[in-house]
Amino acid sequence: LSGEGPFTVFAPTDDAFAALPEGLVDALLLPENEAALTAVLTYHVLGAEVPSSDVAAGDVETLQGESITIAVGDDGAVLINEATVIAVDVEASNGVIHVIDAVLVPPSIDVSTLL
Repeated sequence: LSGEGPFTVFAPTDDAFAALPEGLVDALLLPENEAALTAVLTYHVLGAEVPSSDVAAGDVETLQGESITIAVGDDGAVLINEATVIAVDVEASNGVIHVIDAVLVPPSIDVSTLL
């Protein structure tokens, strides 16, 4: 993501990573799982800069190739799949970051095969 962009990154908190099944992060870091790690990471990225003022409900394709679902709850909370956006519009040199409370895993990744 050091390219020109623009990008929108949905960045999980440290607590979000800690909530993953035990051993998953270590498994993703193994050389034989590089493709799965790349898929998980790029599933958190959009190929356009989308500030919070432009967020709209619907399905959006990620850099990974699969779509995420953006929803706005009755209370105004923005959800990315099942993750809640907890901070918005962190500026980066090539886009914007929105902080989420869960790690997004693409539907094509079967976590059980990695553990």
